[in-house]
Amino acid sequence: MAGPALVIDGDTLEIAGQRIRLEGIDAPESAQTCQTADTKVYPCGSQSTRALSQIIGHETIACESLGTDKYGRMLGICFLDGEDINRYMVESGNAWAFVKYSQRYVWEEFKARTAKVGIWQGPAQPAWEFRHSGWQLAEASAPQGCAIKGNVSRNGRIYHLPWQPWYGNVKIDETRGERWFCSEAEARDAGWRPAAAN
Repeated sequence: MAGPALVIDGDTLEIAGQRIRLEGIDAPESAQTCQTADTKVYPCGSQSTRALSQIIGHETIACESLGTDKYGRMLGICFLDGEDINRYMVESGNAWAFVKYSQRYVWEEFKARTAKVGIWQGPAQPAWEFRHSGWQLAEASAPQGCAIKGNVSRNGRIYHLPWQPWYGNVKIDETRGERWFCSEAEARDAGWRPAAAN
């Protein structure tokens, strides 16, 4: 698949309406913060999204499909003028090698960690741990442990995940047709779409 890409977050793109999850990497979530070497907190999630946007710009990129993930997104390795974008995101310290699923970018992560760039300049919780802890906290207070918020807005029916920036602001009003979901699949099957990452 090839074409101009819309950046969703630091590891997700969209080309011609098709969501593409950059395979082998995991970028900080949009609401996530990290620390610099001198312990200053910075928004590494939005920094990662900016880094991906800057490298892609308005150029045409090409993505090689490696299947789909459990959310129906294409898993892809994407290229700009022959350069591996996934590799760039890890090497520049804007994403982790997602070793749970792939060993492809382990060397690039080692180089970024050694150089102390991006997420490696100070303490940073890996994105998968950030999502897990956010999920656990939300489940503890959600009805029946179903922590996904289905919101009705002027933009339609949108669901929010516990680690996303607007999650805390969304109040469920069942009289407006809003509801809780136990999984993303349940939300999508009911006709809801995911909230934008930032």
